[in-house]
Amino acid sequence: MTVLARPATETRSWNRSIADYAALTKPRIIELLLVTTLPAMVLAARGLPPLEVTLATLVGGAAAAGSANAVNCVLDRDIDALMARTANRPFNRSTVSPRAALVFAAVLGAGAVGLLWVAANALAAGLTALAIAIYVVGYTLVLKRRTPSNIVWGGSAGCMPTLIGWAAVTGSLAPTPFVLFAVVFFWTPPHFWALAMRFARDYERAGVPMLPVVAAPRVVVGRIAAYTCLTIAASIALWPVAATGPVYPVGAAVLGAVFLREVLVLCREVRAGRPGRPLRVFHASISYLALLFLWVGVVVVVGSRW
Repeated sequence: MTVLARPATETRSWNRSIADYAALTKPRIIELLLVTTLPAMVLAARGLPPLEVTLATLVGGAAAAGSANAVNCVLDRDIDALMARTANRPFNRSTVSPRAALVFAAVLGAGAVGLLWVAANALAAGLTALAIAIYVVGYTLVLKRRTPSNIVWGGSAGCMPTLIGWAAVTGSLAPTPFVLFAVVFFWTPPHFWALAMRFARDYERAGVPMLPVVAAPRVVVGRIAAYTCLTIAASIALWPVAATGPVYPVGAAVLGAVFLREVLVLCREVRAGRPGRPLRVFHASISYLALLFLWVGVVVVVGSRW
């Protein structure tokens, strides 16, 4: 029997299509969102949550974020084409049509909400739908091109996984997940403003009023420092309202000090008239958030077994 091999060009085209649709979901952003979801679930369960609920919430959360990100790519394709950082996205290479991307996003979003409704509960599903709406409507359509505070308020979509994870386990909300929400809320501006400092010319060329485009560097680093302090304060505030144990605030304070040190180095460089290295703060912010939420999960799981 003769087996016909698929032509190499067809295989490459298929692989490229998969890669392009995956790129629309912005996988690196999804990774950070999942990092904040799972510890919230562990904290809600005061230990390891049920496996089926955990998997459904993580898969649903990834699909929801991918849906919102894909719509964002469609709506922002005009400015993405003007920015070096985003010039290689699928729309700029004409490999995916806007209509196909919107269908893809709709399937992901509906699947995410449906999965959480069935496998978790209606509250988790509703919060997931709200998170998509905040990012697409609140941030992308309303705030991004109009105000330097776009990432402050629009970034609240990225805080929603803390509420979704908690709700998926308990079916309700409480003060604790809102403290986690506050950590991510205050963390988002220094994280994004550091990146925007590095690519300020890109945003200026695209007409997007990110803070580093419309404010002096001294003002930007001052606000980065202020929001970093608020982030650290919120992380410590988790201790009295959650079952984190006495070792949690020690680890949170150490992680916060390391993050703040990078921010203060940037402040010192900018105030000395040098451009500084904002990407160091950007990468430090990612490490900080990931390690902080990992620390939350570790102390809760270990504490539940003692």
